[in-house]
Amino acid sequence: MQPHLTSRQQEIVEYLRTSHRLTGIMPTTREIQHYFGFASQTASMSHLRALERKGAIQRLPGKARAVIFPEDLDRGEIADIPIYGSIAAGMAQDAESERQGCVSVDISALGIPRHARTFALKVRGNSMIDAHICNGDTVILEFREPRKGDIVAALIDGETTLKRYLVEKGKPFLRAENADYPDLIPARELIIQGVLIALLRHAA
Repeated sequence: MQPHLTSRQQEIVEYLRTSHRLTGIMPTTREIQHYFGFASQTASMSHLRALERKGAIQRLPGKARAVIFPEDLDRGEIADIPIYGSIAAGMAQDAESERQGCVSVDISALGIPRHARTFALKVRGNSMIDAHICNGDTVILEFREPRKGDIVAALIDGETTLKRYLVEKGKPFLRAENADYPDLIPARELIIQGVLIALLRHAA
């Protein structure tokens, strides 16, 4: 049963739904403030609290974007995975490491273990195109030791990239899934930052 909402509350719910559908993440209270022209973030938080009381949304404590709709809970177990900027799927380059919100995913549908330590990155470039990882995709990675053949986010000689992790003659290196890109052999260091466990693609 749809709770009775004021016209402004209904507008906020529609904004949340539309924003989440287009970007895959919920807007922050600051983004809600700017969109509706509220004088402060406090106004945004007051509206979210009112919507929560009426049962139109649910919020998870301590997370900036943790707004979910009750009907989403029927799909499975929803988890918020932090997005830490973008990663090159091209030539290795410095990655942006600043946290940029969260992506809400159904971990049961994606087969992600409940207690997995995960984070997400936006993909830039096409070096992994033959592994069906495209520019603009979001990859979900787990903090764990890689196995040979895993796709990993790696720090190689001070630069971060997304590649396949391989070992030959006891020496690890990275390989693209695109014949136009050379193998990356570390001169000094190769640090695995995460192992790919899921891929999200938002329809244009």
